[in-house]
Amino acid sequence: MLFCDLLRVSSLLVAGVATALGVVTVVVANQDADEVALAVAGGWWLVGAAIGLWLGRPARASESVARLLAGARMATHLPSETPARIAFMRLWPIGAFALLVGAAGWFWPQVAAIGAGYAVLIALAWRGRERAVAAIEARDGVRFYVEPSSAFEPVRLLRTPGLYRDRAPTAKPPPPPPVEAG
Repeated sequence: MLFCDLLRVSSLLVAGVATALGVVTVVVANQDADEVALAVAGGWWLVGAAIGLWLGRPARASESVARLLAGARMATHLPSETPARIAFMRLWPIGAFALLVGAAGWFWPQVAAIGAGYAVLIALAWRGRERAVAAIEARDGVRFYVEPSSAFEPVRLLRTPGLYRDRAPTAKPPPPPPVEAG
């Protein structure tokens, strides 16, 4: 699986979890007529969004993936696992978090509100990483793939030649014809 794709799926999945937990919070707090929980949740979501925007700024996004990309090992072949399996192996904790916090949120809306705030923070902090990796791939003419591993292990990457397929050829133009004196 391409590392850019994993980053994109991760941030979209976390954003979806934030939305679902926000819905659980609003529905349960409205049923209980708990206006204080809604006010605190809204405040926490704004704070989480502000922190996420700060952590996800472009300079910070490229810093966060620089060491990981530098540690990628060269390979001439792709991982044997399917991209869907690699994505599931890496991202299942996000789904487990959503299920556990969402289930607890039906009894205590504050739990879902806190989980939604953290999910907003993470989704916004991760939003620029995919673009940072894509820019490095385009600049260096390589592709980064995720090695299959458990979600509890650090991500390991494979660096493969990208063959500059997205770039236009940069051949020099022919020299102008000589000028005849006459």
